[in-house]
Amino acid sequence: MDYDRLTKVIRRLALEAGDRIMEIYNADDFDVRAKSDNSPVTEADEAADALISAGLAEAFPDVLVVTEEQAASHSERAASFLIVDPLDGTKEFVKRRGDFTVNIAYVENGVPVRGVVYAPAKGRLFYTGADGRSVEETGDFAKDAPGPVTPIGVTQPDNAALMVVASKSHRDQATDEYIAKYAVKDMTSAGSSLKFCLIAAGEADLYPRLGRTMEWDTAAADAVLRGAGGRMVRFDDHSDFTYGKPGYENPFFIAFAPGVELKPAA
Repeated sequence: MDYDRLTKVIRRLALEAGDRIMEIYNADDFDVRAKSDNSPVTEADEAADALISAGLAEAFPDVLVVTEEQAASHSERAASFLIVDPLDGTKEFVKRRGDFTVNIAYVENGVPVRGVVYAPAKGRLFYTGADGRSVEETGDFAKDAPGPVTPIGVTQPDNAALMVVASKSHRDQATDEYIAKYAVKDMTSAGSSLKFCLIAAGEADLYPRLGRTMEWDTAAADAVLRGAGGRMVRFDDHSDFTYGKPGYENPFFIAFAPGVELKPAA
C-alpha cells in the first residue's frame, strides 16, 4: 500500500462525506428509519456510504472495502482491507448533538495501520500521516490542500487522578462499576469515535467500553490512537485487539494511554 496516497485519499473522502452529511444535518428535516437490528439509519448515512465506497473503489480497486451500510452483503474476506463507518454516531446525528464522525481505516494483517476520523459538526479532523504518526489538522479543511497539522500524543497518566471518557448514549451500570475501580479526577462524555481521539490528543486517559460495537465503529479511531502512542485491548484479558474477525463484531474493550494501571475485568 502506498501510505502517502492512502492518507490523501481517505482524508479527502472523509471531508467530502462530511460536507454531504452536514447538508442533510442542517436541513429542516430528514428521514430516519430502523435497520434490522433496530439501530437508526438516515439518508446521511447512505449518502456518505455511497460517496466513500465509490471513491475507495476507484482509488484502490484491488482492496476489499467493508462498510457498515453494506455489511450484510459482504462475504469476501481478506487479510488487509479498508473499513468504513460513513456516519458513526447516528443517534447523536438524529438528536442534533454534533458528536458524530466519518471513519475510514486501512487494516493490514489484523492491525488498523492508517485511519481518519472527521467530526464535521465539531470542526475536528484527526488522521494518521504517511509515516503512521497521528495529527490533528486545523484550518478550513480544503480538500486537496491540507491545513496546519499538529502532532498529537497521549499524556503520561496520573493513576491517582485519571481523566475518563465515556459514551453519551451507551453508559450502563456495568461500565460505571468498572470505572469506579479507578481513582478518577474527572469524567467527560463524547459520542462516537471521538472518545479515542480525546485520548490520542492527551485530553483523556481511559475509555472502557462494555457494550456491542463493530469493527467499523473503532478501526479508524484505533489507528489514530495507536499513531499517538495509545493502546486498545480486549476488556476480558487485556490481550491485543485485532480486526478481520468473523462478522466484524468486537468484544468489549479498553482504550487507554500507556501508563494507566488497568484493573481486572472481574
